[in-house]
Amino acid sequence: QVQLVESGGGLVQAGDSLRLSCAASGLTFSRYAMGWFRQAPGKEREFVAAINWSGGNTYYVDSVKGRFTCSRDNRKNTVYLQMNSLKPEDTAVYYCAADLQPARGVTRDSHEYDYWGQGTQVTVSS
Repeated sequence: QVQLVESGGGLVQAGDSLRLSCAASGLTFSRYAMGWFRQAPGKEREFVAAINWSGGNTYYVDSVKGRFTCSRDNRKNTVYLQMNSLKPEDTAVYYCAADLQPARGVTRDSHEYDYWGQGTQVTVSS
């Protein structure tokens, strides 16, 4: 079965960096787009970033553009989210997700994603 396992979260100070990883198994990882979402307490899940199957196309929510970078290593079945210049408002549980429609480009619509990880907590103190 498909499994997505996030790691790399933690407690950091504003301005610090973190790199999240999402290791995938049970699917032909290199065929599919991947996305990152986050959910802060009391808020709805929010799109953060997405990357197409090859890594050649990425898409970000405006609030993280220039600070976050999404990449992937298809040899390792892993997608990454490099987060720089972190702000307290980035505090959330971060989830990776897999879109198992190979013909679709990157999407910010959470309903288009078929599998989700369990999430990793990122806390940014001011």
